[in-house]
Order: sequence, then structure tokens, then C-alpha cells
Amino acid sequence: MKSPNKTKNIESIYPLSPMQQGMLFHSLYAPESGMYFEQTTLNLQGNVNIAAFEAAWQKVVDRYSILRTFFVWENRQTPLQVVLKQVTLPWNNLDWEGLSPTEQQQQLSELLQKQRRLGFQLNQAPLMECTLIKLNEKSYNFIWNHHHTLMDGWCLPIIFKEILHFYEAELRGKISQLPTPRPYSDYIAWLNSQDKEAAIEFWRQHLQGFTTPTPLVVDRPQHQSKQAKSDYQELELRLSPQVSRGLQDIAQQHHVTLSTIVKAAWALLLSYYSGEQDVVFGVTVSGRPPSLPGVENMVGLFINTLPLRLQISPQEQIIPWLQKIQHLILELQDYSYTPLVDIQVNSEVGGRTPLFDSIVVFENYPVDSSLLNESSFLQLSEIKNFEKTNYPLTVVAIPGDEFLLGISYDVVRFAEDTIRRMLGHLQMIFSAIAEDPQQAVSKLPLLSEAERHQLLVEWNNTTTEYPQDKCIHQLFEEQVEKTPDAVAVEFDTQQITYQQLNQKANQLAHHLQTLGVKPEVLVGICVERSLDMVVGLLGILKAGGAYIPLDPNYPQERLSYMLADSDVEVLLTHSSSVGSLPENQARVVCFDADWEVIEQHSQENLQAEVCSDNLAYVIYTSGSTG
Repeated sequence: MKSPNKTKNIESIYPLSPMQQGMLFHSLYAPESGMYFEQTTLNLQGNVNIAAFEAAWQKVVDRYSILRTFFVWENRQTPLQVVLKQVTLPWNNLDWEGLSPTEQQQQLSELLQKQRRLGFQLNQAPLMECTLIKLNEKSYNFIWNHHHTLMDGWCLPIIFKEILHFYEAELRGKISQLPTPRPYSDYIAWLNSQDKEAAIEFWRQHLQGFTTPTPLVVDRPQHQSKQAKSDYQELELRLSPQVSRGLQDIAQQHHVTLSTIVKAAWALLLSYYSGEQDVVFGVTVSGRPPSLPGVENMVGLFINTLPLRLQISPQEQIIPWLQKIQHLILELQDYSYTPLVDIQVNSEVGGRTPLFDSIVVFENYPVDSSLLNESSFLQLSEIKNFEKTNYPLTVVAIPGDEFLLGISYDVVRFAEDTIRRMLGHLQMIFSAIAEDPQQAVSKLPLLSEAERHQLLVEWNNTTTEYPQDKCIHQLFEEQVEKTPDAVAVEFDTQQITYQQLNQKANQLAHHLQTLGVKPEVLVGICVERSLDMVVGLLGILKAGGAYIPLDPNYPQERLSYMLADSDVEVLLTHSSSVGSLPENQARVVCFDADWEVIEQHSQENLQAEVCSDNLAYVIYTSGSTG
């Protein structure tokens, strides 16, 4: 039970949006991961009135119910969000004037990491905090932390504009009059009134026939990474002003959005990497329904992540393909409120395997100095945002004079040089589109000139001196001397080193020589795939003989013909296969039944009188090889 004082401070209680539920689940499931911790940093220049700045932030908290919200989930079938009438925004003022710039930067880095580690208690409001750091008389660092369950990036310009408005009013001593915003609960009510069955049917149709997630291919093998703890890094790339302008011009001329071009480029890269022409990846949509009046000025979590399925048609022209993608994205918007978990469960991939491992985020809500410096009272710069999602790979695109591409990636799944190459390949695709948007999709290059030279010239320069007078088994023996303990062969759960394989093959070769095997003598080998098959082939060559492979699954008539036609003198097999072999004149040696006799022979290399001109094998083909 809550205390009477706490109960009196409750303004409202209502359910979570599906996106909030997903973020809450991931945050509780991995509390030490720092998942969905949002951190915005920026610089303030000038004579900052600290009291007025803090008061402006508190007024924004007072205005928006979502900023006074916490979550309850224990002993409940479904979680709820609780809005308090009043909360005090946690505020820290620090003074680092006495530190050198290098020390200030080091302290800032350590503070940011510490705050990320601490995170938030999701059952306590408010789920945000601010820190103002004085660097000198006219320079400050500002840190704003909040949990992603409260709001999305589209809210940032709304909040910053109001901060500037309230700050200016405080300095002028005026009472600010802003219209009362719609509460986030109105969106939850709208969400619960939508046709969920129609939405699910749409997504079933969109994903019909898609049964296996598009592989990223370049990630590390799962068995190498499943024991390691995820950690995220980010790499960025800025496109040149020329390429950036080219992409913007194409978008305007052909009535497509930059966001559509980014999604098309990522689809192409996935197709190149995976070799598939039907690809699916995640896209983040604003989720703000035009049918909800005033939604553009509401603060809360509206975004949703949805699967985008694109078909790559190599012969199609780029512009028509982009326009087709744009039309599809507009169709998706009508059902953008659908929870991803519901789409997942109703897809042919099923509920256990994620539909995708990568998402594309297009930030068309830039919070830059041009927006913030509308006020002459505060000069803000160097705005940076940090966030961590639960996806292994997130592509972030931010439009501007120099188009910014960023990839946030799980270091357990991806190596840094892999992500750098990925950004380079995206740069090639964007540059090619900007240079000639009239070409076919298949003409868009992936490799840079340096990579093409490396692939076609450097890596293809394989000319080497090869001994013409040595046999296969002699070359193998040289490798045994170099790496005796390295694994030579693996089969299922079995493996054998170079030295072990060489010793077994030598024992078999000595035994075969006692049976008359020497140069030009044919030895049949009829075994299933196994380590014994490799021992047998090598042993025959070491004895000086030539092998004839006989598939135990061949029809009896074909095996009978091959044995009679070749007139083999010795036949290697397993005792389980002897009864199914046709009658023949060859001396039968069984790997299993006869091995006690075979292993009595020497493990030392043989000196067989065989040269590279002697017969090594005879193959009976089906005729299809010509």
C-alpha cells in the first residue's frame, strides 16, 4: 500500500504503449547493460544565469505529465505508468574552473560513464536528471540524462524550444503563457481504439513467404560471442557536401524522401552481403498519428520499430525503384502503431527468432545550433547524443550540408574494421546514386577502387613455385614436419592431427605393401565419409598404389562392373559393407576388423619407388563430365 501522502501526489495511472513495454522489459532483463539510457551533452557560452536555467527546466517538467512518470510492474500481469502531480528535477551544479582543459575533458568522460552505469530506478520519478558544469566564466558543459521510455528524439526540439522560452521569460521577469499540452495518456487512449485485427492482417500480407531472417554475414560466429557480455561502440562517416547536395536534389526532383534513399541503400548493402534479393530490416517510424489533433506538439514515446521488406530487382532503374519503396513506406504508416512483438508472432519466421538484427533510424528532428540559437540569451553548441538499443546493429542517418552516417554496433558481434568497411560500402552506394540516379540498380558499386585492386590484383597474385617432381603424400609429409600437432581433418565430433594421420597412413601403407601393392597397382576403397577414408587414400598413395573410389551407395550392378573392369587386387572397406559388396577377386581389408593387424606395422614414412609420373587414381564417371 502507498502512504497517504504519496497517493495524494498521484495525478493519473494508465497502461504503457507497446514500445514502452518493450523498452521496460529489456531494461529490467539486463539492468547493467545501460540499455535505453539517453544522454545529451552540449556547451553553453556566455553569462549563464544558473538559477534561471534550472527554473526553466523545472517548468518543462511541470508542464509535461510524461516527465513526472514512473513505472510499476511487480506482482502485475501488465505494467502501468504512474504520473505524479509534482516532482523536483534532480539538478547538479559543478565547478571545474580550477582544472586544465585536459583535466576537464578527462573528468567529463569519467562522469558520463559513471552516469551511464548508474542509470535510473524505473519505479522512481522523475526518470531524468541534469548536470551543469562551469568550465570558466563564460563556458559551461551541460548534461541531460533521461530514460528512453519517457520520450523519443522527435520530442527534443519541443523541449529545447520551451527551455529557451522559459529561460528568456525568467530573465525578463515575465510570466510565460504557453498553451496547455495534450497529455501522453491521450495517445494511449487513441492507441487502444485502433483496429488491431486489420493491422495484423496487413503485416501478415507484407511478410508472407518470408521465412528466414536476412543474415548479416559479416558478424562473428554465434558460438564465439554467446558467452561474452554485449558492449556498444559507434563509428561515423560524413558524406561530402557534393554528394549530400546530390542526394537532396534527387529527393526533391523525383518526389522521394532522403529517408527512402537511406533505406534503399541499406537494403542494397544487405543484399550484397547476404546474396539474397528479398531482405528485411527494421525501420524506426515517428508513430505520431495525423488523426490525433495536436500530436505534433506532444511529448512522449511515439516511435515504433517495424519490419521493412524490400525486393532487390537488379535490372530495375534506381528512380522507379526508389518511388516504389516510398509508396510501400507510406502504406506501412497506416499500421505503424502495431507492436513489433505481434508482427513477429504472426510472421512465418515465428516468435522465437528475431525478424531482423539491424535497424535504420533517420533523424529528421535535428537539434542543432540553428534551432537552439534562436535565443540571444543562450549560445549552445557541440550537441551530442548517446543511446544504446537492444539491436546488434543500428544505422543512424542525419541530414545536413554534410550527410552524417553513424553505425552503433555490438562489439561482441562485430569487429571495428568490419563496421568501417560497411560505412565505406554505404559511401560508395550513396556516391554512385548521387552521380547517376538513372542507372540500373545492378550497376551500383559496392567496392572502392582500393578494395577492387586488393581483390583482383593483390589477393589474386597467387603465382608460386610448385615442385614438379614430388608426389602428394611426400608434400603431406613435409607439412607433418612443420605442424605435427595441428588438426588435419575434422569429421562430425572427431578430429585427427597431421602426425596422427601420418602415422596411421604409414601403418596401412606398410600393410598394403605386404599384400603386393606397389606403383601402378590399383586399390579399391569403398567407405562412407569418415576419417578412415582419408587414412585409406593417403595410405594407398604412400604404398605406391593408385586408388579407385567406390561409393557404397552405388547400385550392385555398377559396383560389380567397376570391380571387374578395374581388376583391383586389394579392396579397403568396413566389415559392415562386406556383405553388400558384389563378389570379386580382390583381397578385402577392413579398417575395423583388420586394424589390430595393421597397427602392428611401423609408423615411419615409407620409401616407395614411386614418382610423379606414376598412376595416382582411376575415376569412373557417369559420363556427364565429358
